[in-house]
Amino acid sequence: MSRRALIAGNWKMFKTGTEAVTTATRLVELASEVVNTDIMIAPTFLSLPLVSQAVAGSNVKVGAQNLFYENEGAYTGEVSAAMVKAAGADYAIIGHSERRQYFGETDETVCKKIAATLKAGLIPVLCIGETGAQRDGEKTFSVLDKQVSNGLKSFDSDALQPLVIAYEPVWAIGTGKTATPEQVAQVHEYIRKLVNDKFGNTLAMSIRILYGGSVKPGNVSEIMKINDVDGALVGGASLDADTFIKIIRYK
Repeated sequence: MSRRALIAGNWKMFKTGTEAVTTATRLVELASEVVNTDIMIAPTFLSLPLVSQAVAGSNVKVGAQNLFYENEGAYTGEVSAAMVKAAGADYAIIGHSERRQYFGETDETVCKKIAATLKAGLIPVLCIGETGAQRDGEKTFSVLDKQVSNGLKSFDSDALQPLVIAYEPVWAIGTGKTATPEQVAQVHEYIRKLVNDKFGNTLAMSIRILYGGSVKPGNVSEIMKINDVDGALVGGASLDADTFIKIIRYK
C-alpha cells in the first residue's frame, strides 16, 4: 500500500513570532510546487496563529508541539486541543522525548493527550523512542512496546486512522548521531508489526511511521529509501527554510 510521505519540522523553543512568520513565508514560496509529500511545521504556541495565517492556502500545514488533555479549566500555563485547532493547526506532536525527559510526560498523559487531539479533529504525531542506555541494554523493543501499548490504550483501530507515529531514538536527537539504515529498518518494521498485532492489518498498512533524529539534507534520501519509513520529523534542520526544503525534496 502506498503511503503519502510526511516531512514535519519541529521548531521547538526557537523563533519569535516575526522570525517564525518570515521562515514560514519563505518555506511556502520554496515548497509551492512540491507534490505527493505532506509538509508540516510546528512553531511555538505564541507563533501558532501567526504562522497559520502566513501559510493559509498553501501546501504547508501547521502543528502544535504539545497540548493539554483537558478542554478548559484552572490549568495555568496550559493550552487545550480545541485552542490549538482554533489557532489554525492541523497536527499536534504528542509525547516528544523532551516532554517526557524535562516535563514529566508519561504514557498515561500521552494517552489522554492523544484522545484530546483526536476529539478536536487534529492529527496526532505520537513520538516514541529509546534512550542510549536502553538500547545498550537491549531494551529497545520492550520500551517501544510499552510506549505504544500504554500510549494508545483503550483506542480502537477506527479511532486511530489519522494517527502518525514518529520513531525518534533519544540518543540521536540533536546529537548529530543518526541510527544506521539497518537499525531504522529493524525498528520501523517492528513498530508496524506492533500496530498490526494490536490494531489489525488495515491500520498497520495505512499508518505513517516517521523517523526522527538528526535528519539532514545529506542523509534524508538514504533514510527515506528504507522500508516502512514514511517521512521524517526534523528538528534543527527545519529551522532554516532553504535547508528544510532540501529535506522535503528528498527524491
